[in-house]
Order: sequence, then structure tokens, then C-alpha cells
Amino acid sequence: MKRAVIVFYALLIVLGLGACSPEVGSEKWCANMKEKPKGEWTANEATEYAKNCVL
Repeated sequence: MKRAVIVFYALLIVLGLGACSPEVGSEKWCANMKEKPKGEWTANEATEYAKNCVL
């Protein structure tokens, strides 16, 4: 029972941190992507960056 509670709280923390990421295409997201090394970008991130931040 105690282990289940710990796992539950860990899951809540992980989900809570994930909710803090900026929306794709927002100014903050564009700024974060600009700082991220281009070699670490996914194809989807590169496409969204081109659509939302360059054009």
C-alpha cells in the first residue's frame, strides 16, 4: 500500500512538471527552441519552428 502511494505521488509530480512546458508556437517556445542545440531538434520541432517562429 505504501509503495502505491509513493508511485502515485511520483506520477503526479511528473505530470505536473510536464504541464509547465510552453505551448508549441508561442514566443516562449520559440525562445526555448532557439537556445536548444539544433542537433537535438526533432523533425516535428523543426517544422513547427519554421512555421511559427521564422515565417
